[in-house]
Amino acid sequence: MKNNIVRQSTLARPVEFAGIGVHNGKPSRLTINPAPADTGYMLRRLFEDGTLSESVRIDHSRVSRTALCTVIDLGQSISVATVEHVLAALNGLGVDNAEIVVAGDECPILDGSAEPFVEGVLDAGLSMQPHRKKFIRILRSVTVRDNDAFAMLEPYNGRAFDVEIDFDSRVIGRQRMIFDWSPRRFSIDVAPARTFGFVAQAKVLRQAGYALGSSLENSIAIEADKIANPDGLRFEDEFVRHKLLDAVGDLALAGLPIYGRFRSYKGGHALNALVLKSLFASELNFEIVEADALPLEMEALGDLPDRLTVEPYLRSIG
Repeated sequence: MKNNIVRQSTLARPVEFAGIGVHNGKPSRLTINPAPADTGYMLRRLFEDGTLSESVRIDHSRVSRTALCTVIDLGQSISVATVEHVLAALNGLGVDNAEIVVAGDECPILDGSAEPFVEGVLDAGLSMQPHRKKFIRILRSVTVRDNDAFAMLEPYNGRAFDVEIDFDSRVIGRQRMIFDWSPRRFSIDVAPARTFGFVAQAKVLRQAGYALGSSLENSIAIEADKIANPDGLRFEDEFVRHKLLDAVGDLALAGLPIYGRFRSYKGGHALNALVLKSLFASELNFEIVEADALPLEMEALGDLPDRLTVEPYLRSIG
């Protein structure tokens, strides 16, 4: 079990997904490929003529927009939107290195959660790599605010998320989730939570070019004081669970997994991006450490979902 947390990992084989973009409504395909150690999460575009953009390591500095989703700038006027769910799946399962190839300018929304991406990774399995796993350990608290909303990172002996939301809606209201990370808990308790929106706002969003692909198949729709989806909710507090899912995906843009605690109130993509910018504004706020240097409590964080097969990484994958 200790090796599963100490050593880096990548996928054992490529895995593919197809669907539509929740905002642009266009067909989209996404492939997650294995990647060499110490490369982190790479992203590239596949164009209609079959050419590929340069594969770029993505981090918080490449976030170009945060309105309703996280958009990554790949340079040369190329971008990919709605990366947070696939990044949440990789970060939530503890995958260190992967290349994401998107055919289109937005990742497919699938069912609106990270669960299909998690299932794909579970089916592919992981290859453990010889390089040591690295973490960003939080040394000093950093906080960003927007009126009463805030997001913060603080020292903590583990990887924890404390997310609270407060909506002027009887369906949602005030919800809070405190989550000590492990791959198994993420796959069961967080990954299935779907994105959500209000029917009353749909027309305005579509006029602005958002939610063109949104439907009851990929979103929770709130109409007046009711859930419009025939099957209802997957969790009683599915809304805050999805906000936590988004945070797991957005914080993957730190470049390495964060060893510390993330807290937010009325947060979202914008504050998630800003708290990373604040973190990296001073080298006194953090340090990069190998897993061996962390307390033994990290051993308890290495549990893997039962369906996830793990095999040695025997070759270099370019």
